[in-house]
Amino acid sequence: MRVEIWISGDVIGVFFRAGVRDLARSLGLTGMVENSGDKVHVIAEGEKKAIDQLITFCKQGPEGAKVENVDVTQQPETGEFQEFA
Repeated sequence: MRVEIWISGDVIGVFFRAGVRDLARSLGLTGMVENSGDKVHVIAEGEKKAIDQLITFCKQGPEGAKVENVDVTQQPETGEFQEFA
């Protein structure tokens, strides 16, 4: 399974990317996370159960984050990532 996630709100400067990265790695997901303007952008591939856990985290974020919107789009899996960076 592959998803693209865009998270908006007060999500920059609160260790959101680090939280996503650490959780994704612990769940065995591959993909990437980056800041894009005032949003956090995530692409993740892996098992559905693990993806669902990552999405749940993205909806609340780490302490200090104020998530306003999470846009999730399912995409065809590509296998382009070897790890989560």
